[in-house]
Amino acid sequence: MDVGVFYFPVDYGINVAELAKALEDRGFGSLYVPEHTHIPLSRKTPFPGGGELPKRYAHTHDPFVALAFAAAATKKLKIGTGICLVPQHEPIVTAKAIASLDMLSNGRFVFGIGGGWNVDEMENHGATHKDRFKIMREHVLAMKALWTEEEASYHGQFVNFDPVWSYPKPAQRPHPPIVLGGESDHTLKRVVEYCDGWFPRTRAGFDPVEAKARLAKAANEKGRDPRSLTITVFGAPNKAEVLESYARAGIEGALLAVPDGTRDEILAFLDKNAALTKVAA
Repeated sequence: MDVGVFYFPVDYGINVAELAKALEDRGFGSLYVPEHTHIPLSRKTPFPGGGELPKRYAHTHDPFVALAFAAAATKKLKIGTGICLVPQHEPIVTAKAIASLDMLSNGRFVFGIGGGWNVDEMENHGATHKDRFKIMREHVLAMKALWTEEEASYHGQFVNFDPVWSYPKPAQRPHPPIVLGGESDHTLKRVVEYCDGWFPRTRAGFDPVEAKARLAKAANEKGRDPRSLTITVFGAPNKAEVLESYARAGIEGALLAVPDGTRDEILAFLDKNAALTKVAA
């Protein structure tokens, strides 16, 4: 099982290239970064975690730029979005950015995706909250066409283009793994339809055996082989016994949360938890 981390790559925190190198040196397998393009001052949308919105949400780097620096500083570390707010991205430009990043990193990119929760933010991009999952689906399907077809086209409600050439193609074939965040049954249906894996969070509790069974059931109902789908746990506890239980259940990945702290605090956190990379190896 891959043990990695996720981190808000903020302008006041550790340099993401230094973080990536520190992770690889300590045996961690992956680095995922989330995104918020901006935070509207209107703040009409309550923070799902409750209370005030943490400072880091308004200070994140662009995920693809940050991951490019992380990739350049490492040789084996997997890099991923955790998550990319797909409805807020134009798909042709995003497909090129991802293909370029995957090619230049020698096939190390994982595309973690989600529909988003901040209504104010997505509306600034022209995406509506009620349509966000329909938009996400079409954007992903259009990007898959751009990555896999020599003369790609897509015609939908939200994305519409006639045959085009789009290069480079990703290093990973047919394309980088696409993993979807969320915990609902609707999420699992979307995972089975057009993704390669599931990206559940632990904040509402997580049972690895139950999770594997839920995903397998959803896949079997649609005639998809459950073995073609992975589970990477977002926000896994930094406890050896928990990670061991994940590995025994067949979970493919677990991501620890890097604290929103100073450079020295973050490096100390990595030192403290580096042994966990060996627990489920």
